[in-house]
Amino acid sequence: MPPSELLEDWEKQPVWSNAGAEGGNEVRQAGVLDVGCHSALLTVVRRRPGAVLEPVFSRKVRLRLHETLDHKGRLDQAGVESVERAVAEAVAANPRRRGPEVFAFATSVIRDAPNRDAIIARVARTTGTRLRVLTGEEEARLAYVAARQWAGPAAGPLLVLDIGGGTLEIASGTGDQPHTVHSLPLGARRITRDWLPGNTAPSPRRLAEIRKHLRRSLDAVPGLPLAEPGMRVLACSKTFEQLARLAAARGAAPRGGRQLALPHLRTSVALLASAKPSRRGKLPGISRHRAEQSLAGALIAQTLMEACGAKTVEICPWSTREGLLLEHLGVPSTTADRSRLAD
Repeated sequence: MPPSELLEDWEKQPVWSNAGAEGGNEVRQAGVLDVGCHSALLTVVRRRPGAVLEPVFSRKVRLRLHETLDHKGRLDQAGVESVERAVAEAVAANPRRRGPEVFAFATSVIRDAPNRDAIIARVARTTGTRLRVLTGEEEARLAYVAARQWAGPAAGPLLVLDIGGGTLEIASGTGDQPHTVHSLPLGARRITRDWLPGNTAPSPRRLAEIRKHLRRSLDAVPGLPLAEPGMRVLACSKTFEQLARLAAARGAAPRGGRQLALPHLRTSVALLASAKPSRRGKLPGISRHRAEQSLAGALIAQTLMEACGAKTVEICPWSTREGLLLEHLGVPSTTADRSRLAD
């Protein structure tokens, strides 16, 4: 298998020593199948005693479920069939089918669909894989677990922000587990559907209405965590990652797109708002399949950073999926040592 395929979504990302973890000399493996709006991604990793977590296999199958949703958020027949095919293809591609049990879960596009139970039952019947759903609060907790591990054992207080398609997750804490978790129905796909339909650039009035809606929603959150002095703010999502790449490509952020400052984000919002969705995918850093919801994602990111008092965020490449892998392998954050994945 080509290294580029083996390391998909893992290349040059932090991994961890497990010298202090339980399990003796046992080599352990874990697998997660993450079925989202844009892809079904199967990831299998292993942990060797005293060594780093190693990728074993990764397979991504593209999906376009946002195109198969009706106005109530139901997946139509074509959407359900595409989920079936993607799950079957991802699982069948794994050369180690007798390896670890794979935890298969669906994100908000399926979790929040009115016909969710029918989708899950049909996929289980036709593929043998039963998708599970996590609550938004559990996704927030797992994103925090992953971010804590990624930040390393010396990291202090963390504020973790994760913008998904259907929901927005916020978590904060000082230890291995978060003190607070929140999940709000303010995902980039949802805001696009409800506030930015059609292939047109929005008016200034519509942008103001969206900002007002987002800010009111965040202000209503009891105990919304704030970015206190000395707290690291980690952003765990493709939305933040692409916005950081856009800012970096325009020379408004450090090269590599690993940080995103609020002034640069505001500039990117203006740029995205001035372009039709069909043009946004041609901007550096913005992928074609996420172009339509990129403006909504930027508006959410800006309003969220402002509400939390975060002037800058660090881009964390790990989120819910990695949190599941880490917990299934029993890797404790308190004993993890930072390392790198060998090329």
